[in-house]
Amino acid sequence: MKKHLISAAVLLTVLAVCAGLFVAAHPAREPEPGAAEYMEYENAVVEQILSDSTEADPVSENHHRGSQNLIVLVKTGCYAGEKMMAENTVGPIYGQPLRVGDGVTVGLSTYADGTVRCYVYEYNRFWGLLTVAAVFLIVTVLVGGKVGIKSLVSLGLTVAALIFILLPLLLAGWPTIPTTFLISVLVTAATFVILGGVDRKTVCACLGTLAGIALATLFGLLAQYILRIDGYRQEYAEALLQLRQTGESGIGITGLVTAGVIVSALGAVMDVAMSISSAIQELTRVNENLTARELMKSGMNIGRDMVGTMTNTLILAILGSGLTLIVYIYSLGLQPWQLLSSAYMSLEAVSAVASSIGVMLAVPLTAAICAYVFGKKT
Repeated sequence: MKKHLISAAVLLTVLAVCAGLFVAAHPAREPEPGAAEYMEYENAVVEQILSDSTEADPVSENHHRGSQNLIVLVKTGCYAGEKMMAENTVGPIYGQPLRVGDGVTVGLSTYADGTVRCYVYEYNRFWGLLTVAAVFLIVTVLVGGKVGIKSLVSLGLTVAALIFILLPLLLAGWPTIPTTFLISVLVTAATFVILGGVDRKTVCACLGTLAGIALATLFGLLAQYILRIDGYRQEYAEALLQLRQTGESGIGITGLVTAGVIVSALGAVMDVAMSISSAIQELTRVNENLTARELMKSGMNIGRDMVGTMTNTLILAILGSGLTLIVYIYSLGLQPWQLLSSAYMSLEAVSAVASSIGVMLAVPLTAAICAYVFGKKT
């Protein structure tokens, strides 16, 4: 009972801190005096197709080009219930032909003279995503049972922390790397408390995770300095820079590469740290007389088996996510060493290597912490 009360107290503390950060990231906004023009995005449904000039383009593997003029029924916002004429621009890399009944997200530009321009921003994929997520939830619960349910709760908390706390804080101008690291600390603590409660194993895993992430962060910063790259060489950096220039956001773009390293490495480092902590705890239950040196050696042996596959997984996942751009850069006819020297490949290398270093160094760090905590004191 005492263990569960401590776990609940820790989890509530973490949630309270997250709630405080959420409030800090979402200050109340008063409407600007005299503001007559504004932009908003709302949900709508296609009710009628007035014209359709889209046609298949053989060059783009029969993806459509052209435009549609539609009548849409706005479902949300101050224009909810109103029917508006909307334009849907279609191309191979943006938009798609729509049919009556399709859900869409529309952009609504309200001008000073009271006129409103409506256009289709994107097809509404909410219900499709909900279906995919439902399949994932069902499989996780069927296979994982109670542990699977706990993992889903921790996953939901992690996603919520990243989307609803980290991103708004970064856009509000909070320092990029410290803020990302702080959110990672909260996510780590909450996840381990949900999965295993508060005990020595959880504490060791948490400390090992944070140590591994901290070293990955330091290596990421060092690699950025050596390779002379930072967040300004990433895709969409120009758009974020425009937000800074217009005063709409104070986001620190420079540190986004290292912040990405922290986020991408967090899950793998947590996995390694918890696996080693759990294994060492089980060893001490079988033999309480194991010394710290023996436990350290066992932890290292367990960790080495995990490092190879985990590192491979990280690097392939990062490179796979950017495969389209890699293919494009390769198509330019660059030599292999020139390809590797491109800013994009350097950014991917920093992310992959720094994340992998975090995983690898989490092994001896977690093993050493567990050996000290669980080892027989002589």
